[in-house]
Amino acid sequence: MGLAPVIPVVVIDDAADAVPLARALVAGGLPAIEVTLRTPAAPDAIRAIAAEVPDAVVGAGTVLNPRDVRTSVAAGARFLVSPGWTERLLGALQGSGLPFLPGVSSASEVLGLLEHGVHEMKFFPAEAAGGAGYLRALSAPLPQARFCPTGGIGLASAPTYLALPNVACVGGSWMLPADALRARDWSRVEHLAREAAALAPAA
Repeated sequence: MGLAPVIPVVVIDDAADAVPLARALVAGGLPAIEVTLRTPAAPDAIRAIAAEVPDAVVGAGTVLNPRDVRTSVAAGARFLVSPGWTERLLGALQGSGLPFLPGVSSASEVLGLLEHGVHEMKFFPAEAAGGAGYLRALSAPLPQARFCPTGGIGLASAPTYLALPNVACVGGSWMLPADALRARDWSRVEHLAREAAALAPAA
């Protein structure tokens, strides 16, 4: 969560795009890259980035069950992100030995993770679940929880989240527009990544 103000959330359809895309993000100042397990290419993409882009810290997102945890670890993921959590999934995340961000969208879910000693979480879907105002309201009663809000956040709204004392970084995909990915316009991805990396989290 401390590597950069933004963690790019990446959906890769063709594993051949993984390395040039990751290099563009790293060159733009975003080394922590979440590759979501939403496509069959995802494990190979994680494996390629881990092997060929040494300055990237590649993780797996959309981790839904213990099998996804095992797949991600085997592919070389260095952190894990889930949209929510269950007791079974949390056990697998904790047993992986990797840093992880389990997803929450309510105060009760935050309390459940705090009871398990987990203090760093993904807030998802951020905009739909109450946005920056909701996280601001949580900061007083639950100051020990730190969040990476993800879901519907863009360059314009990210600073509002990053200004909150309980937000360490945000997740987003606005630096990965679909037309740039289709065109394999990695220079544009790098430019957008550099804009995102210039955002400043709260002190």
